[in-house]
Amino acid sequence: MKEDVKLMKGNEAIAHAAIRYGADGYFGYPITPQSEVLETLEALMPWETTGMVVLQAESEVASINMVYGGASTGKAVMTSSSSPGISLMQEGLSYIAAGELPVLVVNVMRGGPGLGTIHPSQSDYFQAVKGGGHGDYHFIVLAPSTVQEMADFVGLGFDLAFKYRTPAMLLADGVVGQMMEKVVLPPARPRRTEEEIAIQCPWAVTGHSAHRKPNVLTTLELDSAKMEVNNERFQRTYRLIEDNEVRYQEYYTDDADYIFIAFGSIARICLKAIEDAREQGLKIGLIRPITLWPFPSKIIAEMSHKCKGIMVVELNAGQMIEDVRLAVEGRVPVWHYGRMGGIVPNPPEVLDALKSHIDNA
Repeated sequence: MKEDVKLMKGNEAIAHAAIRYGADGYFGYPITPQSEVLETLEALMPWETTGMVVLQAESEVASINMVYGGASTGKAVMTSSSSPGISLMQEGLSYIAAGELPVLVVNVMRGGPGLGTIHPSQSDYFQAVKGGGHGDYHFIVLAPSTVQEMADFVGLGFDLAFKYRTPAMLLADGVVGQMMEKVVLPPARPRRTEEEIAIQCPWAVTGHSAHRKPNVLTTLELDSAKMEVNNERFQRTYRLIEDNEVRYQEYYTDDADYIFIAFGSIARICLKAIEDAREQGLKIGLIRPITLWPFPSKIIAEMSHKCKGIMVVELNAGQMIEDVRLAVEGRVPVWHYGRMGGIVPNPPEVLDALKSHIDNA
């Protein structure tokens, strides 16, 4: 079977992949640098081909609550936004997590805080990984570094969300959302029928039905003991995810004296820096977390027993480095290099930063 290869932006790949996945609905609001997700869906008009609902809501608050309602019926629904818009969604996301509902949220990050800049950033790491809303909850957080992964992670995100009945977030930086690359689009699959949803999602809200007992969704529990039981159930799910869904890639780590740790577009820059370094005789490797939560703490801990130092490279002031330091437990130095304000470093800049730390160690 001939592969369906296209040249497109990362944001466009998300839209195409959502339709091909058989998503039931998209509810969103435009904001740079991810507006092409909604624009592409509107141009493709999937409501005429697959029946997928595409709706531009009046705000990010409205869109996340539409996602909340759609997910409660067992439908595969999603939204996308960028950093300030995701901030507006936090209350709804906390409710969705409490309702144990599978949804896909795409965040194509821009610089902040505040309205900040429309240029790329990775400064939403804390918000995504630590939970920007209230309560003890987690998202599954996937960090693509290519346009291909922007497409692939739509289906993966939905599948994981339904497997564990928890929200999944595709956390991309603006570079990946806006860059153009060749992508092999996933094969199309039909949307699930109402009968399939009834079998796969027995928890779904049904309203009054002659065939099924109506389900009621609520996140309110006034009995503290019962609320603790609910939270214990959430934590069991999170532990199961941590045991089974950690994803990462290693590059040149077998003989590495020093390790870069980076995600998204910055991992690509680090990889080029490593190639240049090895030509100069410096043995450097890279660990790229694909799941930011659950975080690949185990492999980082193992690597800290073998290397001389680790440098975390991010488009922020230092966020993922906290999780790296927790994994390393002081065994080797952990350094940070980051740019802010939408400035993306080049490979020589990253390599020079590591050399400086090595020289001063």
